[in-house]
Amino acid sequence: MELRHTSRGFSYFEFNDRYNAKCCIQKSSLATEDTIWFGIDDADPKIMASKVMENGVGWVKYPLPEDAILNTRMHLTVEQVKELIPILERFVKTGDVY
Repeated sequence: MELRHTSRGFSYFEFNDRYNAKCCIQKSSLATEDTIWFGIDDADPKIMASKVMENGVGWVKYPLPEDAILNTRMHLTVEQVKELIPILERFVKTGDVY
């Protein structure tokens, strides 16, 4: 992971998840409290191939209308991150969340 900055000067890190999907953790521009954006960059919508093609198998890309949006990132407060840290630390130590 490499520290980068948006054109407005907000810090972020880019990384890839287990399936090589591009993800990001970024300082939010919210002025009323400290928050971060955390999650995947592209929802990459898919549909069962059998729904869109004869004899289709598996999942295929599903184009969305240009005026559609999918939210893919969590907008987390400091308090929410504090609640997540013990769960993440437990996962690091044990491979489980509970």
